[in-house]
Amino acid sequence: MIISGVETFPLRIPFSPGSKSAASAWGPAGLPAVDSLLVKVTTDSGLEGWGEAFGFTGVPVTQRAIDAVIAPLCTGRDAAQIAPLMAAVQDKLAVFGRGGPFTHGLSAVDMALWDIAGKAAGVPLYRLLGGGRDQLACYASLDAYADPDLVRAAVRKAAGAGFTAIKLHERDVGVVRAARDEAGPEVALMIDVNTAWTVNQARAMAAQLREIGPKWLEEPVWPPENYDGLAEVRRTGGVPIAAGENVATLQDFGRLLDAGAVDFVQPSPAKMGGITELGKVCTAAALRNVTVMLHSFYDGPGLLAAIHATAAWGTADSMIEWRYFDLEANILGGALSTRNGQVLVPAGPGLGFDPDPGVLSAYLVGTP
Repeated sequence: MIISGVETFPLRIPFSPGSKSAASAWGPAGLPAVDSLLVKVTTDSGLEGWGEAFGFTGVPVTQRAIDAVIAPLCTGRDAAQIAPLMAAVQDKLAVFGRGGPFTHGLSAVDMALWDIAGKAAGVPLYRLLGGGRDQLACYASLDAYADPDLVRAAVRKAAGAGFTAIKLHERDVGVVRAARDEAGPEVALMIDVNTAWTVNQARAMAAQLREIGPKWLEEPVWPPENYDGLAEVRRTGGVPIAAGENVATLQDFGRLLDAGAVDFVQPSPAKMGGITELGKVCTAAALRNVTVMLHSFYDGPGLLAAIHATAAWGTADSMIEWRYFDLEANILGGALSTRNGQVLVPAGPGLGFDPDPGVLSAYLVGTP
């Protein structure tokens, strides 16, 4: 199978009317819509595969990297030789840095090639990767609200939908405490602050959050590559630490893990090289007895890739991050859903589902 085309599809899906997100987290007007970037790889045999790159405001840059640089490097190559192709393209891209838009774009292409591999074999991707679990636990990953009443309402809704673990994107202890009061002691709460603090600030905040009993505190330290600082917070803060979304290479994941910085490591399939690189990181984590909790703040092929990889390589306590947003539409068109906080691993070949054509048509950026 020869790669005959690599196409990009930038999408912008607004929030449902009346939805609210925090201006403090997303800018003066909050987050009006979610931008995603999908990639379709086509082969000369007619098989198509789908991938997803990290989106939001970085979509135009990543799209340009794919269209102008990555696609020409991949076109004409053997789609079945995924690892050699990814290694060759990484070598060509190294001059631009080992992370960011080029790596995000390559992640999407890698995902799409694995989707094709599963379709060619006629099996779901997790089976191709050697996995056997067909159902996984999820946690609801909420929007940022920065308001006690709004976060209470969101927690109430997620718990009512059957989620027994909920992640907040909040930096105020009072808001987190309101979420705990609403959730009660039986629901696990995770707190993601997106690299908000210095090491000393993170230690002080961890001391305040300790009484709330978070399952983990995620990315508390700026800059994210300060692994020694993160390890210090883990040693002294009294709460478990999670990080890894912003780590791009196997070598840097090794440094993160060897620093003793995390209780939970969070590689992101759409940011760090796709399925090919993810498998290496899962092995590195297993060797160090660190639990993998994939970052999957997506609702398209990036989410599907995380589900299949977790079904194949995750441990019994690995969970799927389920983005609990109230959007006008879903990239998969409702093909994938949770029940009582669980998701069935798609049983169709490859990733199991393609993006919904109607959603692609309606929300493609640049169309009337």
